Parts: sequence; structure tokens; C-alpha cells
Amino acid sequence: MARDASGALGVAVQSHWFNVGAIVPWVEAGVGAVAVQSIPEPAHGPRALALLREGIAPKEVLRRLLDGDPQTAYRQIGIVDAAGRVAVHTGERCIAEAGHATGEGVAVQANLMDRATVWPAMLRAYEASQADLAERLLVALEAAEAQGGDLRGRQSAAIVVRPAPGGDGPGFDLRVEDHPEPVDELRRLVLLGRAYHELNRGDALIAAGDVDAASAAYARATAMVPDEATGGEAPFWAGIALAGAGRVEEALPYLRRAGGVDGRWGRLLPRLVRSRLLPDDPGLLDAVGRALREGG
Repeated sequence: MARDASGALGVAVQSHWFNVGAIVPWVEAGVGAVAVQSIPEPAHGPRALALLREGIAPKEVLRRLLDGDPQTAYRQIGIVDAAGRVAVHTGERCIAEAGHATGEGVAVQANLMDRATVWPAMLRAYEASQADLAERLLVALEAAEAQGGDLRGRQSAAIVVRPAPGGDGPGFDLRVEDHPEPVDELRRLVLLGRAYHELNRGDALIAAGDVDAASAAYARATAMVPDEATGGEAPFWAGIALAGAGRVEEALPYLRRAGGVDGRWGRLLPRLVRSRLLPDDPGLLDAVGRALREGG
């Protein structure tokens, strides 16, 4: 769990336990990032965020969570607040190998690991990366795997990243509930999420009338992943948005790409006219439809 220099907050986790993302990560923009694991009390997550929201420091939040908890010896909890302050607890009865490490605005924790080198490697990998928060969290998980990871193997993973309030970076809330290689699958989903983030940015720029910036966003989005990864959706909507904004020649290559993935996109055109996402212009509709058919 970490806060980066942009103010983004996030948690990433992997486990040999089904749907670990439903229990471990708790993140709120501008408030904090919390991870509860080992033998977790799920109520500790939202309670920790509520206390952080009141301005209580992470160490005091942790003390309040554990005070009177009969299972303190089995709990593993990490907290990072919006100021980058950190508190971590690994109970003495957490199953070995178990431990944690902290750095500036970051805490890593692990239990039931193959070896005790896992969490130091996670911290080194996170601190060595100069990428955005989601990427740094992913490389930390990958570093854990390189050290042997969970003694039992692997099954699920999750990542939650919230940009700072007012920030425009990508946010993520992704789970891999059951997969033979959950971290690899999580990385694939994060990349796909980045592409859709850029598509959404392009749509917002179109709505604001900044077609040049929208065009650049669409180009970035459709270069991130193969067209097949979105079933042709990414190039289709990029082409439709640009065609609707009068950039027909710029739109046609996108539409050919979409048609090359799936021939059904052409069936949407009359519906887009009815929804006023395309003008009722026979010449334009003919050009768009022809491009989709050419791609197919």
C-alpha cells in the first residue's frame, strides 16, 4: 500500500485464496490506503478509513484497531494516509514466513511466504521504479513472485488506485478472482484499463470541443493494446467520435480497423444517428459504413 508524489493512493495484493480483492484492499482518495490480511477482520478496513478521514494519524488508527481485538496476534494490517505517514502491524502468530517493511509513503507486508526475502524485495522494487503508482505496485507484486511468493502458490490478485482529488491520472479497481497466473492477468487488465482511460479522456475532450487533444488521446488509447483486445471497440468509438466532429478522413482508418475485428459494428450506425452521436448525413454515413466493410 502506498502514496506517491502525485498524491495517488493504492493497494495491490496477491494470494492463494479466492477473491482476495474483496477483503484486503481499502482505499479512499485523499484519505488513505489500508490492507488487512493474514486472518483478517474485514471491518478493520472501513473503520481505518473512517478514522483517517477524521485526521487521526496511522499509528493511532492502528492502535485503535488492535485495542481489544482478541485476534491481534493473527492480524496483519498496513496503513498509509494522504500525507504519506505509515503504520504496519504483523502479529506474532501470523504464519511464517511473515513480516513487513516500510519506506517513504509505502508499506509492504506478507505472510505464508516461501521465504523471508519476499517483502524486502517488494520494497526494493517499488522504490526503484519511477513509474506511476499502479505500475510501481505491480512491480512490487512481481518482485514477490520472483522470490517465491506465497508458499501455497497463487490464485487471486487485486489492485485499487485512487488519484488525488482533482487529479486526472488513471484510477483502477480491478480483481482477478481465480486464475493460474493472477499477477500476469492483473497486469493485462491494468493495461486495458489505461487504454479505456484514454478513450474516456478523448470523449471528454470531444465534448469540450478540443478535437486536436481528443485525437491525440484516441491515438494513445488505440496504440496501447491490440484492436482484438477490445473487440474492435476502441478504434470504432475513436472513429465515430472523430467522424462526428468533422474529421472524417482521420476517422476512416480507425473504422477500417474496427471492421477488421468484428463485422457487427456497422449495425450500430442507424442507432447512433437516432441518438445524435452521428449526424443524419447520407454522405458521411456511406463513408463510415464503407470503411467498416472494407476493414472486414
